[in-house]
Amino acid sequence: MKFSDFADKHLLDLGHTIQFAGGIWSSEGKLYICLLPDEDVNLPQEFLEMTQEEWTEFLLQTDVLNVEALVEGENGKIAKAIFRKSQRQIAQNVSWQVFRRDAYHCRYCGRGDVPLTVDHLVLWEDGGPSIPENLVAADKRCNKTRGNLPYGQWLNHPYYKKVSRNLTEEQREKNRALLGTLPNIPRMIHKPKHR
Repeated sequence: MKFSDFADKHLLDLGHTIQFAGGIWSSEGKLYICLLPDEDVNLPQEFLEMTQEEWTEFLLQTDVLNVEALVEGENGKIAKAIFRKSQRQIAQNVSWQVFRRDAYHCRYCGRGDVPLTVDHLVLWEDGGPSIPENLVAADKRCNKTRGNLPYGQWLNHPYYKKVSRNLTEEQREKNRALLGTLPNIPRMIHKPKHR
């Protein structure tokens, strides 16, 4: 597939619903595809043909976007407060703070025996910052299944309803209570580079 065809439909999904699943190495005319544990080797495969410029755009989209932080001025008009590059990568100390707070278990399914990621309550694409108040511990499968669903919709999603049966009622109630915290989370506006 040409990268331009991919970008028109999926560029903003990179790093969110389209995530890193392994690596590819080559030697002596062979490709070695190495998937991370728990990845499905039988999924359909798509090959992207990219130029050097397209590779640069691809990599920037997976990790760095332009960000504007907008604030309301005294006159009621929206004013730009900050313009900088924003990275999707979350500082390790923030991730570990979230993991400790959530007792090293996925907030969605309760598993503690799998590698954890952090999931943004207010989606990163919607301006959700990478701060502990906006993050919960989630295993890779739950995080990937949620994708870019708003948190309220995620709590009503059939997958969450199924896996959250492993939680206690108190844990499920803590997850529901997070809905009330969302209006207090500061927002940033991400302006991705469009083709």
